[in-house]
Amino acid sequence: MSTVTLIGSRLAEPGTEFVYEGEADGCTGCPYRSQCLNLSTGTKYRVTSVRENAQTLECAMHDRGVRAVEVEPASVRANISSKGAYAGSKTSLPGPCPYIECPSHEYCEPDGVEFGEEYRITDIVGDPPHEICHLDRSLELVELESDE
Repeated sequence: MSTVTLIGSRLAEPGTEFVYEGEADGCTGCPYRSQCLNLSTGTKYRVTSVRENAQTLECAMHDRGVRAVEVEPASVRANISSKGAYAGSKTSLPGPCPYIECPSHEYCEPDGVEFGEEYRITDIVGDPPHEICHLDRSLELVELESDE
């Protein structure tokens, strides 16, 4: 189900994905707070549409103001343990990885997913982009359902 919210004009494009991080210091006293701060902190969202004929509003946090958009929770691609990985099952991330130069790092520590939390696998993508896991983990690249 989509939600109407305000985001920075630079991000207001269908398909844009972001993780909502909550209220910033510059939001204090803003008259649009209730329209901006209506998402769940730590959740990844995708812009589904930009409200036509909506004006750009001044914002202390976004240099080009904010626009009204519709967003939906987005799935997250992640590397998980390949043992028992199948669509429909629940899983959690195997743990942090210090190898930030690895091509799989963004999937081992994806935005919008917390370590220690369980998520449902919606789809098996396949092999991760790395050739060798430096932590000797057997991993599978999957799509995780949003927790919304």
